[in-house]
Amino acid sequence: MFVVCVHVHIKPEHRDAFLAVTLENARQTLQEPGNLRFDVLEQADDRTQFLLYEVYRDEAGMKAHKGTAHYARWAAVVPNFSAEPRWSTRYTPMFPKDAGQWSAKG
Repeated sequence: MFVVCVHVHIKPEHRDAFLAVTLENARQTLQEPGNLRFDVLEQADDRTQFLLYEVYRDEAGMKAHKGTAHYARWAAVVPNFSAEPRWSTRYTPMFPKDAGQWSAKG
């Protein structure tokens, strides 16, 4: 299993446009065979800070995602909405022990 957390800080005036393109990307990503989960989280005390929590079967699934048209559209417009460059961190699940078998899709 391969997990990546993407941190995005949006200019307030672009929040709605960011959410529209991000939710569309998330919906389409959930249809990819290599994706297990895609959460769009808004920071509770700052409506311009977002975390995208993405879980893939493996690194190949994440790389395949980055080759899709919906990701390309998202990646092309989000810098225009951003207050600063987005950044990401990759994680390896440690607990629960069967995390590699887990899927939000059932």
